[in-house]
Amino acid sequence: MDVKILEEHGHDSALLGLSLSYRQDPERMSDVARRLRFHGDGHNKFLESIVVWIDATAPRYFWQQFDTYRVGITKQSESTMHTMTARPLAQADFAHPIPEAHLGHLNRLIATADWEAVKRDLPESFLQRRIVCANYMALQRVVRQRASHRLAEWRTFIDAILDQAVHPEYLAENLHEEETT
Repeated sequence: MDVKILEEHGHDSALLGLSLSYRQDPERMSDVARRLRFHGDGHNKFLESIVVWIDATAPRYFWQQFDTYRVGITKQSESTMHTMTARPLAQADFAHPIPEAHLGHLNRLIATADWEAVKRDLPESFLQRRIVCANYMALQRVVRQRASHRLAEWRTFIDAILDQAVHPEYLAENLHEEETT
């Protein structure tokens, strides 16, 4: 599984919006933002203005769970239908090794361009790349809901996001402030 933040924008604009409620300069809003970041009910809505683009390659079984998150997240992915018959598959196309006999079966189907049969027989560990556009509010929800999930890919995804985000202190309550400066 590979997760990389491509871009992140909107922090200054989010603090400007937050400053409107307090009639203060946006430069003074960092402390207010830290206090409000985990208060729901609209108090932390400034998080919706911080947008992150993520390039992630993960197995289909991960993406099935990830699709639970729809609000504040847009996804564009490799088309399985168009990409899986473009070339023979190899073990590197899967998160976990599949039986060689099954790989051979898939490659025979690919050789005949029978994409429906390939898609039907494709293991859930097949890796798919997506570009995900999310905001901090949605990512905070992912971190909160999936941090202790038993599927290891969630930990990998969350760790990568927290390691690469400009303001991880807005995403996870258990981060120490001194670690994020």
